[in-house]
Amino acid sequence: MTVIPPAATDRAPAKKPPGGPRSVVLRALLRNKLAVLALAVLALLLVAAMSAPLIAPYDPNAQDLLIRLRPPAWQDGGTGAHLLGTDQLGRDMLSRVIHGARVSLLVGAGAALLAGVIGTAVGLAAGYLGGWTDRTLMRLADVQLAFPSLLLALAVVGFLGSGLWLVVLVLGFTGWVSYARVVRSEVMSLRTRDFITEARAIGVTDVTIMRRHLLPNVMAPLATIGTLHVAAAIVAEASLSYLGLGVPKETVTWGAMLSDGQLYLGTSWWVAVFPGIALMLTSLAINITGDALRDVADPKAYRR
Repeated sequence: MTVIPPAATDRAPAKKPPGGPRSVVLRALLRNKLAVLALAVLALLLVAAMSAPLIAPYDPNAQDLLIRLRPPAWQDGGTGAHLLGTDQLGRDMLSRVIHGARVSLLVGAGAALLAGVIGTAVGLAAGYLGGWTDRTLMRLADVQLAFPSLLLALAVVGFLGSGLWLVVLVLGFTGWVSYARVVRSEVMSLRTRDFITEARAIGVTDVTIMRRHLLPNVMAPLATIGTLHVAAAIVAEASLSYLGLGVPKETVTWGAMLSDGQLYLGTSWWVAVFPGIALMLTSLAINITGDALRDVADPKAYRR
């Protein structure tokens, strides 16, 4: 007697990966070895920035002209007391690089958060309400894009003066357009779905629909944009500090250190190279993390 194999519909369904969606996302992220390395670098920078007063060997602004322009410890004339050498005023380079991470990460995270809040609110309103609201907000975004962000930041900071929180506000208000455009596009594709139509039919207000039904569905692209914007804000802050604007001069920043060290590149390279390396590694690690988050946000990434 011939045995008939069971129909395809009778087969047991494939098992879902254990741990739920968050576990799947985490495993997909950990498969990217470069992203793991970037996250390790960011974690190290975050710990160093938060504990800078505890781990920095010296006051970053303490001057000693008797030891000015000492080379790093591994070069002739260097000393173990100043592992990365000293600058033109005898300030310890290692301490200044560590303290500079605090300003860079604070400005980057603060500007990205502010821009994300503004851009998300604008994108939700434009994409969901449509009509004259969408046209008005998108024309405002076009006007914003007509001005180069860095030049606009230079003009505002040059007019209002220096200040750490002023730099955060300026970079936040000049970076919201990318969030708004992405959120608007996502919301326009979601507002005709059945769950939105049903919510409207039972009398749910527009604000509640945007907050409870639309916002959670745009968090994945927002996380990617926000991560990349942190790196852009850090570079923008370094550019402002390099030009002598932005945060006050007594505040240690990598951009100001680059500006101070450019005159000594031929004789005392470490004054500019070490803050430049710190800025490059930070931006690179954040961008790699953002690319990894973008890949993880794509459902096809889970099947790679």
